[in-house]
Amino acid sequence: MIPFASAFAVFLLLHSIPAVPAVRSEIISRIGRPAYFIGYSAASLAALAWLFSTALSLDYVPLWDLRPWHAAVTFVLAPLGAFLVIAGLLSANPLSVAIRSSEDIGAVVGITRHPVLWGFAIWAFGHIAANGDLRSLLLFGGFALFALGSIAITEKRARRRLGDRWQALSQNTSIVPMAAFFSGRRPGWDMPMLLSAAITAALVVWLLFAGGHALLFGADPIAIFG
Repeated sequence: MIPFASAFAVFLLLHSIPAVPAVRSEIISRIGRPAYFIGYSAASLAALAWLFSTALSLDYVPLWDLRPWHAAVTFVLAPLGAFLVIAGLLSANPLSVAIRSSEDIGAVVGITRHPVLWGFAIWAFGHIAANGDLRSLLLFGGFALFALGSIAITEKRARRRLGDRWQALSQNTSIVPMAAFFSGRRPGWDMPMLLSAAITAALVVWLLFAGGHALLFGADPIAIFG
């Protein structure tokens, strides 16, 4: 359990760097933006690989018997979460986590102004149902709580950074996914969303039907629940 806790602590610490503008700006000023993003991406992938490795080394402790509907939950939530993460990263969004630095608003923000954080949480929750064991609950539950807990911090920071512009930029958005839709404001589509949908579909096909999930994680969801 200690290696898993250590890996998770490193993962959380690493992913807290973008949330501290002073630290992030200092690193970028020293090494440059391209080097920062390349280095940060490499470190994030390494931390994630370490975290999954330590989680898989934990004893398997089942919490509930698996049923076909558990797989259905994952097959719905995981692609939805992945789409929101990808679309959120590719879209302009000064209100939340995004790669692009722009004052424009991408169409995905009409679904939620925190698509990356919600997407990560939805993806994680989806994986809890289909695993049904303690280590998965700790791993994916930790992911989900970290993402959801970051929403309030990100929201507060965006309000402070944008000042008077925050109201204008956020008027057709909502924190809770689709809340703006049910209030009568219809989200649209743009090129980043269409591209994200295509990438998500390709990922799903590769992971589920071309052996990608088994290659990366040693488990074939289709074979298990087929």
